[in-house]
Amino acid sequence: MSALFLLDYAGVAVFAATGALAASRKQLDIIGFLFFAGVTGIGGGTLRDLVLDAPVFWVADPGYLVVCAAVAAVVFFAAPLVESRYRLLLWFDALGLSAYGVLGAAKGLALTGSATVALVTGMLTATFGGVLRDLLAGEPSVLLRPEIYVTAALTGAGVYTAATLAGLPVAAAAPLAFAAALAVRGGALVFGWRIPRYRARPGRPPDASG
Repeated sequence: MSALFLLDYAGVAVFAATGALAASRKQLDIIGFLFFAGVTGIGGGTLRDLVLDAPVFWVADPGYLVVCAAVAAVVFFAAPLVESRYRLLLWFDALGLSAYGVLGAAKGLALTGSATVALVTGMLTATFGGVLRDLLAGEPSVLLRPEIYVTAALTGAGVYTAATLAGLPVAAAAPLAFAAALAVRGGALVFGWRIPRYRARPGRPPDASG
């Protein structure tokens, strides 16, 4: 069983868990849990495959849908036992982001041979499911949180792409890239790491010359 195969199923499972946790915060029924888990779990990978004009992964292997449904059911019964579900959601999201950033880059690189495409597909795969989840739940988007998010996905995609092009086997490149992405996102959650924000400056008076 390959490292990428494990990351693929792990990414779907943990993203599905974040979707189900979002449903728990909205106190939805089991159908709502299944919907949120499915959309979040497969959203990023679906966009990746459409962009790459590749067979959509969960259509080729419906086992991914079974994973989403199983995770939704587990969270439906287990979520009431968790005191801080939003904190758990953020950490599951960090795991999914790290796994999917690597997987998206791997698929983009394998199908196109382009490092640039690999970075973009890694970023899209890692972030789109979370964006859909927050949009549907009416929550502030993870993209708008002050700490580092997209940069962590790009870190994982970048490390995988660089390591693979340098000749490192996938079995070594994938875990290394996953760990790098998780370190960046985990550090952002624990220490509040962030990239400096744009600061607007007052405009010049309308009558200013030059």
